[in-house]
Amino acid sequence: MSSRIIVIGTSGSGKTTLARAVAARLNLPHAEQDAWNHLPEWQEAPLERFRAAVDAFTAQSAWIIDGNYSKAQDIGWARADTLIWLDYPAWLVFWRLLRRTLRRGLTRETLWNGNRERLLPALFSRTGIMAWFFRTHWRHRREIPGKLAQYSHLKVLRFRRPSEAAAWLKQL
Repeated sequence: MSSRIIVIGTSGSGKTTLARAVAARLNLPHAEQDAWNHLPEWQEAPLERFRAAVDAFTAQSAWIIDGNYSKAQDIGWARADTLIWLDYPAWLVFWRLLRRTLRRGLTRETLWNGNRERLLPALFSRTGIMAWFFRTHWRHRREIPGKLAQYSHLKVLRFRRPSEAAAWLKQL
């Protein structure tokens, strides 16, 4: 089985949930790139700091990481042996993201580095997570195949439905 895995997909697709489950099943260290990118007060980490975190984590012999950050893709993708792409339909990801955003906003769930989603900006701001979904979902679908061609060493598992990912996880 793979020992260096990266999980990608649109925000809200379930990257972290799947990565945590795989990490538990395979006893692998897990990291969420969002935790390195979102500093307190939602400040974005300096590029060098973010890349250093990805570099240090992926220098280990075995790991699983989730996130779509192109600013360190050359590090993580180059070191991974398997890439899991959660390529779910837009309607499904939209509803998952909306449900998650509402839950986080209403419960004031603490995220990375003490941050909390603020409900109205998350839902209605041009910089909110819902607007981010509309800016990135279809673009990622178009761009990822070309990016994968640059990393031909990767074993790619492209799941188009949650049931496919669940069946794969169950057989691990």
